Amino acid sequence: MSKHGGFGFGGGMNMQSLMQQARKMQEQMEKAKQQLEEAELTGSAGGGLVTVTVDGNGAMKGVTIKPEAVDPDDIEMLEDLIIAAYNEAARAAEEMKESVMPAGVGM
Repeated sequence: MSKHGGFGFGGGMNMQSLMQQARKMQEQMEKAKQQLEEAELTGSAGGGLVTVTVDGNGAMKGVTIKPEAVDPDDIEMLEDLIIAAYNEAARAAEEMKESVMPAGVGM
């Protein structure tokens, strides 16, 4: 404690200022979380044969598979296309998360 009975924050920063900054950061976090939940990002593979849609957090919201992507004799290829499309969408979600989250916030 400082000799004036309070805690010293250095640089002239007072408790009210810290609280305002904390509230502002919390508002930014809530806005960013809402943006991430409402976002729809897509990834595709096989020239658009498979498309995956995710939200900004990377949670899968949908998969579209064109009929010509389905070959009963080569299910493994379809599985690979789904994985590739999801990975592309998840990368887009991660990039979005990095761009909308306030600086200094790790998620």
